[in-house]
Amino acid sequence: MSGNLRDMRRKIASIKSTQKITNTMKLVAAAKFRRAQNDILLLRPYAYKMHEMASSLALRANPELHPLLAKKEEKRVLLVTVTSDRGLCGAFNVNILSKAEAFCQEKGTQGKEVVVITVGRKARDHFKRRPEYRVERTFVDFFLKRVEYSDAAMLAELVTAEFVSGKYDAVYVVYNEFKSAIRQEVRLERLLPIEPMEVREEEVVVDFIYEPSPQEILDELLPLHFKTQMYRVFLESYASEQGARMTAMDNATKNAEDLIKSLTLQYNKARQASITKEILEVVAGAEALT
Repeated sequence: MSGNLRDMRRKIASIKSTQKITNTMKLVAAAKFRRAQNDILLLRPYAYKMHEMASSLALRANPELHPLLAKKEEKRVLLVTVTSDRGLCGAFNVNILSKAEAFCQEKGTQGKEVVVITVGRKARDHFKRRPEYRVERTFVDFFLKRVEYSDAAMLAELVTAEFVSGKYDAVYVVYNEFKSAIRQEVRLERLLPIEPMEVREEEVVVDFIYEPSPQEILDELLPLHFKTQMYRVFLESYASEQGARMTAMDNATKNAEDLIKSLTLQYNKARQASITKEILEVVAGAEALT
């Protein structure tokens, strides 16, 4: 019985130690989450207005003026898969990777080739174990610190150059869009070629008057638009990751507390039974001597 009680004490102590770790991780994630939430909420108005302007240009301008507007038959597609560099964030990465695999399989059944660029260690490790998917490049450690615009711009420039060269016919991105601390939504978006905005039936579409030339404006604006959208994707994913980790660690801390209470109750019952048994043995021994 004493050995059993000792094991239970060790188990309770181990769970209390784990609870301290999960609670600390929750507090760290909460601090990062507040900064990440502020970053994405500040960027969204600019990114949305930039998207509106670019899609308006795509509707009105001649697609032949810029390769980022040129729509082609999708034979070879690039999928940028954005995950986290660390785990312990619930189903955050599982949902993204399931969506990415489903996209690859769907395009494969249509006879299209899908090439994957992974962002984040979790995507890298996932596809490394699945050689049936073609991974072109891997980027890691973007999300170990505060998300930098330079990282998003570097990736956007690389993808833009390969799209313009004709290596890919379309570029998609799959990521978690931030909704709240407890809710993230998996999004699959086509970023290239740039989609024209939708117009109402009665609306008359006319082209802009450009100053300077249309070519100069498109050359400057469209690559900037793509970099901005890639940066927004990174910030959405980072805020979602911190929210998911904060929620997961909060749940883990609460579960540890429930488990500690349950084990403490079992320990007290076992200890009481041990004491009662010892008392009965003493009483029985005393009666035997009389």
